[in-house]
Amino acid sequence: MNKKKIINDPVYGFIAIPSGFIFDLVQHPYFQRLRYIKQVSMTHLVYPGALHTRFQHALGAMHLMVLAIETLRSKGVPITAEEEEAVLAAILLHDIGHGPFSHSLEHTLVEGVSHEMLSALMMDELNRTFEGKLELAITIFNDRYPRRFLHQLVSGQLDIDRMDYLSRDSFFTGVAEGVISFDRIIKMLHVVDNELVVEQKGIYSVEKFLIARRLMYWQVYLHKTVLSAEQMLLKILQRAKALYESGVSLFASPSLEHFLRNTITRENFTESGSHLMHFSRLDDTDILSAVKTWAHHDDPILSMLCSRLMARSLYRTELHNSVPDDTLLQELKQRAIAYFGISAADVDYYVWTQSIENSAYEPNTSTIKILMKNGSIQDIAEASDLSNLETLSRKVQKFAISFPKELLASAGSSID
Repeated sequence: MNKKKIINDPVYGFIAIPSGFIFDLVQHPYFQRLRYIKQVSMTHLVYPGALHTRFQHALGAMHLMVLAIETLRSKGVPITAEEEEAVLAAILLHDIGHGPFSHSLEHTLVEGVSHEMLSALMMDELNRTFEGKLELAITIFNDRYPRRFLHQLVSGQLDIDRMDYLSRDSFFTGVAEGVISFDRIIKMLHVVDNELVVEQKGIYSVEKFLIARRLMYWQVYLHKTVLSAEQMLLKILQRAKALYESGVSLFASPSLEHFLRNTITRENFTESGSHLMHFSRLDDTDILSAVKTWAHHDDPILSMLCSRLMARSLYRTELHNSVPDDTLLQELKQRAIAYFGISAADVDYYVWTQSIENSAYEPNTSTIKILMKNGSIQDIAEASDLSNLETLSRKVQKFAISFPKELLASAGSSID
């Protein structure tokens, strides 16, 4: 069987599968599952074109990694064939642990378990399946390999993952502010003392990358309507779990039912292999088929949330720069109790708040290093003449309050 496949990608054109082992990873059910998980969750309810998947993103990131390896080798950075295949496997599998609707349901079906932890568990399982061939990829992924630049290409402030998702998400949403010069950034990469650096002449492309990331978060990922839809989906699953706990049976695929019926936490997730097995069978279709069916359930809260989500009759969401006034919150809750005839115990399904954060550059975790023309290394914050780079590195926090639009029409409304 010919494993040297090429794939036609709408963002980059033809992508080549570089080796038989990488092809085998792509063919594995764990990876094929990513075809059915949207890259940007509920964003298609705001930007209808945003229906691309984690599968596309992972392949795109692998393609950019191939370009990065070629660039570094052309500059005299020695990278063995084993290291190349390992770093390609690491970037290909970096999102393997994402659950349905990507970040939206993280920590919901499985309390306290992040997609990073699930990715690590699934990579360990794949390593057993492929008889240890992923050992080096896992070492690089976990930042335990001495040549740190390989890990920085997979996960860092200027990694291949971010380069692909910004390019891909701006392409499919049509949001031009997210367009970055990924090809120029890759051409400017170099390695000094096993650390990834960017040559000085690439500094403006990096600045544009950071600005694009900040704008994409506010305009796409943290768009208030997207936040509303994602939180409604979370509330739906919370209600479904509560109903299961009270003895009410619901339509669900076997794997979804496994997580609704059982309380699975970070502490007990690894106690049984069945948890990972069921997780690996979950994708967007499990959740969507359940939501469509639950829209007609006898429970008024579950059916209301599901039917609203399916009809895109979303809750109104307002963003505030400070914590919403408790008086406003209590007023909305009282209106919800009166308008919908619900108990105070159930009002959190109708009115809620959440905090969101956005920072384009996080120098506390790792830095973007610039290789100056005189051979010295500077942090981009020092090397840049961009006056608002300090602003980009500051964490901006906002607060959202969500509630049904009907509450605005209540008598004596003072909210809008």
